[in-house]
Amino acid sequence: FFPIRKVERRFMKLRNVILAGICLLSLAASLLAQSTKPTAPAAETKAADTSAKEKAAQPAAESWLVLVDTAKLKESWEQAAQVFQKAVSKEDWASAVQQAREPLGKFKARKLKFSQYKDSLPGAPAGEYVLLQYESSFEAMEKASEVISLTLEKDGKWRVVGYFVR
Repeated sequence: FFPIRKVERRFMKLRNVILAGICLLSLAASLLAQSTKPTAPAAETKAADTSAKEKAAQPAAESWLVLVDTAKLKESWEQAAQVFQKAVSKEDWASAVQQAREPLGKFKARKLKFSQYKDSLPGAPAGEYVLLQYESSFEAMEKASEVISLTLEKDGKWRVVGYFVR
């Protein structure tokens, strides 16, 4: 009786972590779908600044994704943002990603489809964020979409705060 309750509690905790991540990334995906068009010189300057931030975040995202692609899941947790690490334990993260990625098979390719800079995200701490959407392929799923969100931490490095694959 006791071990079953312990397993049920652990499952519920993991489910809540996954649901929170899905909610954050669903929100990020909806924000990615919205586009803005600058209309004034000040807006053009801001657009250039945000574009530079998007480009600066991309290598951090891609090196982090390599860790996930090669099943170095605990390392991917260690390379993630502090807010990410506080939200989910290393073991829960490794388990959740393994469950999500295993059915897809081996990673084959990915191409950046969309990026967007945000100076805030609803439900997230104040900060700077970049949302990236990749068109990806795996052995068992030829067309997949990966959404990864990063935040600029106090040390000036972009780090992952969310990941979702579908």
